Amino acid sequence: MTAQILVVEDTPANMKLVSMLLVKAGYRVLQADNAIDAIALAQCHQPNLILMDIQLPGMDGLTATRLLKTDQATRHIRIVALTAFAMKGDEEKIMAAGCDGYIAKPIAYKNFLTEVAQYLAAGTSP
Repeated sequence: MTAQILVVEDTPANMKLVSMLLVKAGYRVLQADNAIDAIALAQCHQPNLILMDIQLPGMDGLTATRLLKTDQATRHIRIVALTAFAMKGDEEKIMAAGCDGYIAKPIAYKNFLTEVAQYLAAGTSP
């Protein structure tokens, strides 16, 4: 069964790059450019993995992650922050919000696909 990944990213160029890499690697991709749509898609489609940008318009990615992780229907979904934040202390904030890990931007595409595969392999099912 092909894994389904929800990409939450508000920058069109980043969304295009990430989605293209994932599709070429054989994954099914859902897209959301804001947290509200991401939460709705996660509840409806139950993706295997969510790649969550942190800086989003309106609700930020960490708040969305907290909501998804407290919802019985979505708490099992692995969420990986996809972020340009790489400052000291940011990893702790990301993990405290409920993220299962993070991938730093800019994306190194070979490493990116390896990391995605590792997060999927470590995932749990509902």
